[in-house]
Parts: sequence; structure tokens; C-alpha cells
Amino acid sequence: MPVSGRPRPLVPAVALALTVALALAACGSSNPTPSPTPTPSPTPTAAPTSPSPATPGTSPGASATTSPADAAIYDQIEREVEQLRGLRATRPVVPRLIDEAGLRAYVARSLAETPPARLDASDALLRALGLLPDGGSLGDLFSELFTTQVAGFYDPETKALNVVTKQGGLGPVEKVTFAHEFTHALQDQHFPTFRADEFQGAASGIIRAPDGQSDRSLATLALVEGDPTLVMTLWAQQHLEPAELAELLAASSDPQTTKVLAAMPAILRDTLLYPYTAGLGFVLGRQLAGGWAAVDRLYANPPTSTEQVLHPDKYGVDEPVTVTLPAGLARGLGEGWALVQEDTLGELQLRTWLQAAGSTPGAATPGATAQAAAAGWGGDRIALFRGPNGAWALVLRTAWDTAADADEFARAAPGRLSSTAIGPNVIRLDARTVDYIAASTAPAEALLTRALGHGGD
Repeated sequence: MPVSGRPRPLVPAVALALTVALALAACGSSNPTPSPTPTPSPTPTAAPTSPSPATPGTSPGASATTSPADAAIYDQIEREVEQLRGLRATRPVVPRLIDEAGLRAYVARSLAETPPARLDASDALLRALGLLPDGGSLGDLFSELFTTQVAGFYDPETKALNVVTKQGGLGPVEKVTFAHEFTHALQDQHFPTFRADEFQGAASGIIRAPDGQSDRSLATLALVEGDPTLVMTLWAQQHLEPAELAELLAASSDPQTTKVLAAMPAILRDTLLYPYTAGLGFVLGRQLAGGWAAVDRLYANPPTSTEQVLHPDKYGVDEPVTVTLPAGLARGLGEGWALVQEDTLGELQLRTWLQAAGSTPGAATPGATAQAAAAGWGGDRIALFRGPNGAWALVLRTAWDTAADADEFARAAPGRLSSTAIGPNVIRLDARTVDYIAASTAPAEALLTRALGHGGD
């Protein structure tokens, strides 16, 4: 969630509880999977000190001080996480408990600091793809989603670690959240790339990446979140009592959070949960194969596509194909037309789109079909144009691993994007490249088809 153009890694409460639930279901809480021996810290570092009290007034809804009892719990969790992760804190971390009012204020401030044009462009693109419902706005959906799902966040600029509490104290959810967010602090302290634009530009997928590389950002985000998610899951298995685990698992069925999450458009729900679920699987595979040192090496060479996260065997082997669109398409459309947004969707968002797009009953593609149709992804580029009188036109150029993959995508592509869409045209450029064209009116679709060099009336 960007603030002043930078994200804040967040822990959705339901994703947190579900992740632990899945881990425990696999091995049983009475016999947790032992974590591999942690890799020692590359260089000796100072032992962590007790958390400093939160500064009063620095965060709306934040506790003004850290009680001695809570400070002792924080200290203990820090030591356990350091041992588990094989990294030592090089400077103190300031933990704060914030209430729901503080979280709402933070989310509101984040939205206020997001450039309106960027939010509008993201809204327009998702709406044109048929991924947002009629009425409402992306900003409103974003606010509702995060004010109900977030359990904590670490701010890499202020170094503040925030844990959201609904009960005013440190219960099992807050403890596990702290373990996750403290791992973010360790990432910040040990890996310079965590502070680089590539990492701090990682988008949630809800608001498109400003550099037009949302898929790469989502791939990076899987590492940024998958590492702490693995740590918090192992920590919970090893250090929570059975009653605390039961309470943590109960959080996954909280009626309010579950209802809101279920009601969200699939694109928002999928991109919110993906870095914690798929990211966990990606990081776990590296950790099991080479220990925490293998995870550390990922920060110098992060995954470059969601395809590599969803299919870890493709990491470092199957790099995305660079797909370009002809220059000057807006000029080719005619007077009054302008580019709204250009981006790369990637396998994750293509899969969601194939499954969820369509406004008529039965229009959505079954999940297994959508997953198979997106699995041969090689690269893509999408552009949305806005014209006179509210007209719009969209092109999605896709590259596929094989001709059979291209055929599968062409068959699965939605026949209708939204209640205002005309089209689409599905056009093969060559055996492995497919253009998907849609627009708000037939003339707009014909203009874009011609501008792309496909002919048309």
C-alpha cells in the first residue's frame, strides 16, 4: 500500500491465520515440523535491546508507551525470531500497538497521499477488464479491504513496527504478527536491496505499479512477504501454546473479516493473499533446499515474474519475454485519445482475469481451465486508452511458450469484459503471440484494430 509512492508490507489477518492453519494441518500442532538449523549471521552484530517506548502522537490510535510486560514479550519474540531466521538485529526496533481507529487513519492517509491520477488509472484499467463491479470505486474497496484485513505493518522509512490490536493487548494474533513484522525489520537491516526502489516500489497489485511493471513488483512482493510468513509460521508452531494456536486458528473464521474478503472482487482478493500464500511456498522451497542462506541470496536475485513464484522450478530458468506495443497508438486512434495506463499483467493476474471477467451468468471461466490457460504465459503488455465522450479501448498483447499455449489462451479469453464493452477481437500475430482487443464502442474497437496494423473497417 503506497504512501508517498512507497509501500508498507502488511499482514492480512485472515491470510495470517490461514497460513498457520495450513501448516499445522499438515503436521499437527503436537508434532510441529522442526525448522532447519539457522544459518549464522554473516557478521557479528550487536544483540538487540529492549524496544523503545512509542512516541506519543506519532501514530493515530497508537499506544503511548510500551508496558514493561509487553516489552519483555517483544524482547523474547525478537530473540526467538533471530535464532530461527539466523539474523541478528543491528539496531533497536520500535514496536507499537495501534487500534482499529489508528489503522483506519493510516489507510486514509495512504489513500490521500496516493496520486489521484494513479488511482484513477488503476481503477479504469481494472474496470475495463471487467474486474471491478459497477458503482463504487477502487479507493473505497481498497479502504474497506485494508481496514478489515490488516494485522500489522512495518514502515521502512520511519522504522516503526505497528501491530493492530482489537483487544488492547498482546494475544496470539498480535504475537505472530509481531514475529512477521520483526522479520521485515531484519530484512531492512540486512539486505540493501530491501531498501532499493525495486523492493520499495513493489505494488500490492491493487494499485498498479507506477513504472508499468506490476507483475515484476508482485514477484518481488512474494519474496518480501514470503520470508516473514515462513518465519512467523515456524515461530507459531514452536512457541505458541495449544490454546493460543486454537485462538489463532479461530481468527481465520472471524465473521467480519471473512465476509469482507469473500465479497471483494477476485482481483483484489487474489493479489492481497498471493504474496503470503504463493510467496510462502516459493520461499519454503528455497529454504528446504539450501537453508536460510539460500533465502538470503534471493534478495540479490529476486524472482522476476509471478510465473516464477507460482512455478518455482522456472525461477532463474524461464525469464519473461519482453512484449512491446507499437508506438503512437493514441495518435493512431485520432484526436482526443490518450493513453491511460500501460502495464504487464503476468500469469497471476491473467489467471484471475480469465476466471473472473464477464458480467453475465456463466461468463466466468472455471478455475482449472483459467489456471491451465494462463500457465503457458511468456510475457504480455496491456494498454488502455480513453477517448472523447467517455469512449475507451484496450489491447492486451500476449506471448506464450508454445503455439498450443497460445491456442489455449485464445479459447479461454473472456467473450465479454463488462456491460459497457464491445468485442473482443482475438487476433494471432504469429504462432505464439495473441492480441486481445476490446472497446466501449464498435468504432473505437475498429480504430484500435487499425492502429495496431490489423486492418479493419
